[in-house]
Amino acid sequence: MTELDPFEIKIIRELQRDASQTTAEIAERVGLSTSPCWRRIDRLEREGVIRKKVAVIDRRKVGLNAHIFAQVKLNAHGRANLDEFGEAIRSFPEVLDAYVLMGTTDFMLRIVAKDIDAYERFFFDQLSKLSGVQEINSTVALSEIKSTNELPIG
Repeated sequence: MTELDPFEIKIIRELQRDASQTTAEIAERVGLSTSPCWRRIDRLEREGVIRKKVAVIDRRKVGLNAHIFAQVKLNAHGRANLDEFGEAIRSFPEVLDAYVLMGTTDFMLRIVAKDIDAYERFFFDQLSKLSGVQEINSTVALSEIKSTNELPIG
């Protein structure tokens, strides 16, 4: 764990809120001059605290209207190949997030698709054909109540 000073916590909050800000804008908001602010951001990037800066895209505005959560259970033989399944899942652009779980299912996947028909094709043509898959339970999200990438830091 990286020790963060109060300025670095403020910098991270600002970057999570809007990473397109210039260093000068961030520095002004957190109460630093530009150079020390830049040095802190640079250190946070080098140490991997800041992994990357991205644009957050509205999925519906780019035609991805279906949002699905799929719980995947592997068969006994499949559990021995968690890494193989994980690698296969990484290759699917439809899968936004994948988590290994403890409990009755092995994986939780967050998936987007153009519509339910597109998800059905993905389900039958790709996801269900992966080695070791015993069962997939899909839940379609009707609406989004909260979605954030902002971690509650500090």
